[in-house]
Amino acid sequence: MADLRLERDFPVSPETLFAWISDGPRLLQWWGPEGMHVPEHDLDFSRTGPWFSVMENGEGQRFKVSGQVTHVKPPVSVGFTWAWHDENDKRGDESHVTFTVEATDSGARLVLDHRDLGDDEIGRSHEKGWTSSLRKLVAALG
Repeated sequence: MADLRLERDFPVSPETLFAWISDGPRLLQWWGPEGMHVPEHDLDFSRTGPWFSVMENGEGQRFKVSGQVTHVKPPVSVGFTWAWHDENDKRGDESHVTFTVEATDSGARLVLDHRDLGDDEIGRSHEKGWTSSLRKLVAALG
């Protein structure tokens, strides 16, 4: 099983960063790789329970992912399950994501852990997607 860990530092307080990784309207500003928009969603990581998002690229291709928010510990961490849906809306293999916020001397650090991704190719694909999404978060908070 491939696991992914990414870290980014931000010039904001841990509380502000936590809001950007848990609050639905803020999440929508950076959720999904560059070039994607989110026309359908139930993105709210401020509470436990189900979530989903449909990301759409410029060619109209749609990609649905869903899961359960498993824990919310403000302003430290949010955890949620993650599974892509196929063209028949059937969920695939489930993995788990944790966003952890740490205080730094200059603000806050986001640690993104995505576990149980399957093989290395799936891990590389998720690394590319999360890296792109995090660039959007950096731009929003920079």
